[in-house]
Formats: sequence, structure tokens, C-alpha cells
Amino acid sequence: MNKIKIVTDSSCDLNKEIIEKYNIKVVPLNVSFGKDTYIDGELDKKEFYERMKSSSELPKTSCPSPERFMQSYEGDEDVIIFTIASALSGTYSAALLAKNMMLEENPNKKIAVIDTETGSIAQGQFIIKAAKLREEGKSFEEIVETIETLKKDKFFYGSLETLENAIKGGRINPLAGKLINALNMKVIIKIGDGVVKPIDSARGSNNSIKKVASKISDMMENGKYTSLAIAHANCLEKAEKAKELILKNHSFEEVMITEIGSVMGTYASEGAILVSVL
Repeated sequence: MNKIKIVTDSSCDLNKEIIEKYNIKVVPLNVSFGKDTYIDGELDKKEFYERMKSSSELPKTSCPSPERFMQSYEGDEDVIIFTIASALSGTYSAALLAKNMMLEENPNKKIAVIDTETGSIAQGQFIIKAAKLREEGKSFEEIVETIETLKKDKFFYGSLETLENAIKGGRINPLAGKLINALNMKVIIKIGDGVVKPIDSARGSNNSIKKVASKISDMMENGKYTSLAIAHANCLEKAEKAKELILKNHSFEEVMITEIGSVMGTYASEGAILVSVL
């Protein structure tokens, strides 16, 4: 059986310990503030949020070059790569182009590029599942098939503390956005099928966390789920509160809290929490 390398772009928001534990190769995206461009991860997360808050314009994110993906494919292993939703980024296309380039040189190599149709910690959960299946000795084909099936089962919600980035990015009318912020209304979002959709709102942070926890509970009635993942944008206390509320009613084999990095943080803004169940 050939060895299998698991690769992901940096939008997965998995922490260093998990990356090292499961031997995952990360291909970073790029983040730019004006003329200053950084490889995702170069800026400390707190520094990133401080800089974004003081900037009049949103930072810009860009996908890795196909050449950067090509480098991650090198070696004698077969490769399974996970990317942020193709509807949200050109990263999937770059990874796919790199696959085709690599196969021209190594036609017997197996490479699967998986569009997770999501991002952040939901993407991270798929990666961890694939790594565990690899440890169990599952084949390349079995891992890919399992992940493609699981994509239909996960659910992913979030709460945005502010619409400041939506205003800066021109995605919402500035006056309407500032009014919503002034009323302390927090937007509840659902992420899936490559789409980030506002579905509800709540007044105040505590109520927004409760509403997200409630939506998770509603979805839990539809099947058995084993993994809970919570990501936060420089607001660990809110993530801990969400975890506490959800675990009052449900148990999981795996529970993790991590930070939202530069890629997802650009759009979610500081203070956001994202909750994914798989």
C-alpha cells in the first residue's frame, strides 16, 4: 500500500499541535495590507486583528500559486489535498492545476483535490478525519469516498460580532451596517455548499452565542455526530461559552477550540465565533 500525504491550504484554522500530530502539510495563502504582502501565518493573529482594525480597507487574500502546491505534492506518496470552498477562493483551481502539472511528470501518482465547500474549522474536521482514516490503514480511495460522503452531513454556524468588515468590503450599505452595529445586533450565519448566508440575528453577544448553540442542538436531532469544533477571532471567552452551552445537552468524542486565522478572519472580523459539527 502506498503512503498517503495529506495536504491543506491554510484556511483550515487548525492549530500547530494538530498539524504536527497528524503530520499535515499546509500550503499558505497570501494576505496583503496595501503593498505589504505576507504569507498566511507570518503575522501573529493578535497583530493581524489589530492591524485590520486600524486599516480603512480590508486586507486582501490571494490563493497560493500552482508552483507552491506542486512543491507540496513532491515525494513518493499519493496525495489528498483539502481546499477552501471553490466558490469562495481560487485556491481549489490552483491546486487542481498543480495536480495536472504533476501528473504530466508522474502519471502513476494518485492525487485527489477535495473542494470542501466550506472553510475554517469545518475544513479542519475533514482533514482530521482523513488523517485518522490513514492511521487505520484505509486506502486512498476509501478515504476520498468517506470524506465526499461526510461533506453532506456536516453543519456549520457562526456569529459575527460586527459588520465592520462587510462595510469595508462593500458587501453591505454603510449606513445600514452602522445602524445594525449601533443597535448591538449580531448576525448569525450558516456556511455550506460554498455559501456564507446570514440566517438570523440576535441582540448582544451572549444572545448570539445562545442562538448558535440552539441551532446546533436542533441539527443534532437529525443524526449521530462525534466531533465539535469551535473557532474564534481573538475572543476565547466566547468560544468557551459556546462550548459550555452545547455540551450541556450533547456529548462528543472530540471537542476542540482553535483560532480563526487571517484568511477567514478577513471576512468574519474580530469577535466572531464559528461552530462546526461533524
